[in-house]
Amino acid sequence: MTTTAPPKGTPERRTAPRPKQQRSGGGYVLTVAMLAVLAYFLLPLFWLLVSSTKTTGDLFSTFGLWFGGEFNLFDNIGRTLTEQDGVFVRWLGNTLLYAVTAAGGGALLAALGGYGFAKYRFKGNRAMFMLVLGALMVPATALAIPTYLVFSEIGLANTPWAIILPSLAHPFGLYLMRIYTESAVPDTMIEAARIDGAGEMRIFFQVTLRLLAPGFATVLLFTLVQTWNNYFLPLIMLNDPDLYPITVGLAQWQAQAAASGGASGDLVPLVVTGALLSILPLIVAFLFLQRYWQTGLAAGSVKQ
Repeated sequence: MTTTAPPKGTPERRTAPRPKQQRSGGGYVLTVAMLAVLAYFLLPLFWLLVSSTKTTGDLFSTFGLWFGGEFNLFDNIGRTLTEQDGVFVRWLGNTLLYAVTAAGGGALLAALGGYGFAKYRFKGNRAMFMLVLGALMVPATALAIPTYLVFSEIGLANTPWAIILPSLAHPFGLYLMRIYTESAVPDTMIEAARIDGAGEMRIFFQVTLRLLAPGFATVLLFTLVQTWNNYFLPLIMLNDPDLYPITVGLAQWQAQAAASGGASGDLVPLVVTGALLSILPLIVAFLFLQRYWQTGLAAGSVKQ
């Protein structure tokens, strides 16, 4: 292959070198700040993982952020699962029952309520939604005692319903689903479904709910984490140890270890290992539901 030289007198074209992108001082500050925030969130998890590998003696004699002389993780896990006839497994099952039932039911109710507030116009719509926003300002601990009195009066105290039913009410989830429904569900699609003869419930479950999947997954995870980590409500509602969730059960072990000193000192590694085991389902749930958030972000970046 031959190339022809440019005619004489023609100036050569030279491409100007691209300027090197220099990171400003603000970029370095932001990077350091993000690394500090990352360390702040990951350091407790690292301590929990390291402490779960230690024996009772190593927990109190070695540096907290590094491993001890003996790797005792699997022995601690085995003892945690078999201590007191396997009561930790029962606590884990109770927590799964409370959290999954409350998260699924709470997310569905939030989706129904948010869809109703966003797409239907009825008398008192705005006032009722303002009432929901006001409920966001009330701390859950302030409602624990009145809730216990109500459930005790109707005979549901010290039952799983005393944990599940209050957890179904999620004002923030309702608020989030209303905002998301207004932007994710076009009115023209609902009108087209009505023209085709679909009923309102069929429109919601077969048309709208698919579009609400990212918001639904977000409310589902928020409710799941909130119910999973709930401590004060089960502490008030339940007095049967067989009904305890993990939070109350581990606190009971910690209280036994602190009250009896050396006699129950072996419970301390079990409390730490139990705390480590209790966060694993939440990590799995987060990784599973993350794809729905990514779908929602991608859908929001496309011009309709």
